Amino acid sequence: MGDWYWIGVLAGVGSGLGVLFTGVLAASRIGLAAALALAVAAGVLLGFVVDDWGEALAGGLGALAGALGGAQILRGTLRRGGTRGGTALLFGAGALLLAALALIPAAGYLEAVVVPALAARLRRRSPKRYAGLRTLARD
Repeated sequence: MGDWYWIGVLAGVGSGLGVLFTGVLAASRIGLAAALALAVAAGVLLGFVVDDWGEALAGGLGALAGALGGAQILRGTLRRGGTRGGTALLFGAGALLLAALALIPAAGYLEAVVVPALAARLRRRSPKRYAGLRTLARD
């Protein structure tokens, strides 16, 4: 296997790291900034451990994509009543799945594209505001 395989693996594992750090830390804006920074740093560090700057760049960009995509999904989950602990547990399981799928050739490249695209699609489809019981409160 060539460098292209390891770059794809690091992009997918970076996506998993981004989702993991987002699920654990990003319940607030400060937590989101910390999750982004830690995920990118972990992705770059893991890339340098594996080989050189190509893998480090792929790990960092994958982590950035995973963190931004995961943040959108996390905000929607918490807004709709999900608990922080349960959401973090599910995000951790999803991150493990993303990291495992990254070992399939070319799947890591797809993960780095699909996670933010899924979040963008969910954001477009979400309603702007929910009236709730305010509609019943009219006199």
